[in-house]
Amino acid sequence: MSATPLLQIARLTKSFGTNQVLKSVDLNVAAGEVVTVIGPSGGGKTTLLRCVNFLEAYDGGSIKIDGREVGYVDNAGGRKRGEIDLAAMRAETGIVFQSFNLFPHLTAEQNIMLGLRQVRKKPLKEAQDIARHWLDRVGLAHKTKSLPSELSGGQQQRVGIARAVAMDPKILLLDEITSALDPELVNEVLDVVRQLASDGMTMLIVTHEIAFARDASHRIVFVADGVVSAQGKPDALMGEVAHNERLRNFLSRFSATAH
Repeated sequence: MSATPLLQIARLTKSFGTNQVLKSVDLNVAAGEVVTVIGPSGGGKTTLLRCVNFLEAYDGGSIKIDGREVGYVDNAGGRKRGEIDLAAMRAETGIVFQSFNLFPHLTAEQNIMLGLRQVRKKPLKEAQDIARHWLDRVGLAHKTKSLPSELSGGQQQRVGIARAVAMDPKILLLDEITSALDPELVNEVLDVVRQLASDGMTMLIVTHEIAFARDASHRIVFVADGVVSAQGKPDALMGEVAHNERLRNFLSRFSATAH
């Protein structure tokens, strides 16, 4: 992994009205690194991901990908990027949400091709080849012509992952991608993420799947009350519970999988 972080977040702040959700977040992610963010609900995890993709405009601090400020031409709170420039920046940060967000009238293949055609400006045949390649990679080569309504929740989420990765982003953001799935469908989605991790995909993941976080992450970051409260390699972080009461209380709810 490169010595210079691919993603650099410094002193990041974000408020909704009088509620300051992010209070001064510092976080770097190196190229090829898988960093998982855990923490209590309402602690700022999803807001953090949405700021990285600039789906939420951040109030202060800095978010840089490959040295370029994400949402602003200058500094946070300054001049925002134009829509064309912003679309190009967003294409560098693929994001997958807990809700599948597939276009219901498009097939699995067409859902993946849409961004390739409209944003990446790929020719039809090349876009189709890329879409079929990634559907095959997520185990859905037989579902290219299926509409979302004809797919299970786990299959729809795998299409969502394939759609994001097909855009060849520099970093993949995953926001609680298994929380809307029935328990028996969770592993089929997490297996795809594990495979991407082994392939060297840079990922920033928000999840409550603690066992998965331990297995698949290079580093785990604990976010609570809008700040990074603790971080480290999985086993080292789990060893910090004796010194961090908030982390200890959080992990105690997952004692069956965290120990």
